[in-house]
Amino acid sequence: MSRILIVDDDTDLLNACRVGLQALQHQVRTAETGHDGLNEVALRPPDVIVLDLGLPDLDGLQVCRRLRTWSDIPVIVLSADGSEDRKVEALDNGADDYMTKPFGMRELDARVRVALRHRTAAIVDDHVTELRAGRLRLDLLHYEATFDDRAVDLTPKEFDFLAYLARHAGKICTRRMILENVWGSAYAKELHYLKVYAYRIRRKLHDEEGLFLENDPSVGYRLVVPDGAGAH
Repeated sequence: MSRILIVDDDTDLLNACRVGLQALQHQVRTAETGHDGLNEVALRPPDVIVLDLGLPDLDGLQVCRRLRTWSDIPVIVLSADGSEDRKVEALDNGADDYMTKPFGMRELDARVRVALRHRTAAIVDDHVTELRAGRLRLDLLHYEATFDDRAVDLTPKEFDFLAYLARHAGKICTRRMILENVWGSAYAKELHYLKVYAYRIRRKLHDEEGLFLENDPSVGYRLVVPDGAGAH
């Protein structure tokens, strides 16, 4: 049974989520302000946080940024604003997923379960030497890659690009996240790097149509893997 913290100032929504998620075998706690939400996480860390962006004291993005300085608990953002810019902003500030209001309880439950799977896959030993993401295998010690059991000759930066996506397999990574983590913060705006490297990698994987290395033009990239077959 997973423990979910919902941070939202809409008491009707909190009550509906509490009843709906408890019926789906989740434990639910709630908070109505950003500060209360941060205190709850510090005192009794949940498994997943469902976070509204329109809070009365702190902007939800501020809450997310503060959380990311000391916690990696998955955050599912809620917002009435479904614009692509707002979604990218939330993901860039540490959110793991984004839901637009209104939403159905079954959808929220599904997203919670996905967030839990991703977190489980991300909790790996510091001495891990290999990553697997669907059809991709990466040997982190020798910088060797295979795809569909076929060796793939990658440059070091191509390998790092794929390794970053593999660690978050099935989950979209924003362009800024990839650039900062693979190239460094000084390259956060060099978007053309990603297009060039994604094109080269797809050719080497024989994935020219982007069925494995998928691109959302407005957000970023992800590796498409079968449900439950994330990085390990």
